[in-house]
Amino acid sequence: MSDITSFRQPPQPQTTNGSYRRVGFELEFSSLDVASSAEAVARALNGSAYAKSAAKWLVDTELGEFKVEIDWQFLQRIAAEQGEKANDEAWLDSLSQAASIVVPVEVICPPIAVNALDALDALVSELRQAGAKGTDESIIAAYGTHINPELPNLEAATILAYMQAYAVLQWWLVEQHHVNTSRKLSPYIDLYPEHYVRQILQYDNVEMAQLIDDYLSANPSRNRALDMLPLFSHLDEKRVASVIADGKVNARPTLHYRLPNCRIDDTRWSLADEWRIYCTIEKLVQRPKALAELSAAFLAADRPMLGVARQPWVEHVSKWLKENLA
Repeated sequence: MSDITSFRQPPQPQTTNGSYRRVGFELEFSSLDVASSAEAVARALNGSAYAKSAAKWLVDTELGEFKVEIDWQFLQRIAAEQGEKANDEAWLDSLSQAASIVVPVEVICPPIAVNALDALDALVSELRQAGAKGTDESIIAAYGTHINPELPNLEAATILAYMQAYAVLQWWLVEQHHVNTSRKLSPYIDLYPEHYVRQILQYDNVEMAQLIDDYLSANPSRNRALDMLPLFSHLDEKRVASVIADGKVNARPTLHYRLPNCRIDDTRWSLADEWRIYCTIEKLVQRPKALAELSAAFLAADRPMLGVARQPWVEHVSKWLKENLA
């Protein structure tokens, strides 16, 4: 990846009410226990870290409250049942430390204004120096980085534009993010089915209810590279819950973009690079004629029984982006 170290601003950095859009990041890694991870976050951001349990720490900073958790539901449940007593349980602490070897620790950032993201460079650097290991460390864990951007507004037309922009770019994005093989093979970041891509690219004017229903029909899972369940749950929780019974769906007014690796132990890697690649979606959304042109090209490339040829489409997108969005 490139040596970019600062976070680019999206073409539309503000919401329709004039405030800066906010974005949250989630980082998954191993080889560092939850307490050490929280302390590293606190050092990076001049914050104050404290334990909620052996499985979860919080870090108060000027940017907001960071959560540091072991991504292991069993341990989290036991710690929750123990409550404050869990901090006195040596066995639970030992289990937490042992789990850090094979179970990812997750740092969950609060929503941060897009013009204040540069502070996260220090966060990544401090975790790296503390010994955090990322995606390439494990062939089974498929550690990733999640990006949760607030949208300019929550109108159906805006949401559809983001979904369409992602859909025509999804194969290209996989290559740009250099998605790790174990993550490609895992079910966690499945791409939209090609029939669904064709479906949403042919929408003209769609109501929110149809947008949600069609998504749930084609994607009845939270395991999507662009997971819309948090946003759709925020907008219509009952509609989503009638199809998806998953307690891990977190309703919030953001996209849930899950493609990037978390190569936190690689000095050449940065969150800013992953954000820059994601922002290709933002650029395309702000160019509706260009989005329509690329969508029409995808539909025209469809072959009976065979669909769209993936590698030629990726090559077409690369060339098209250089000529139209550079």
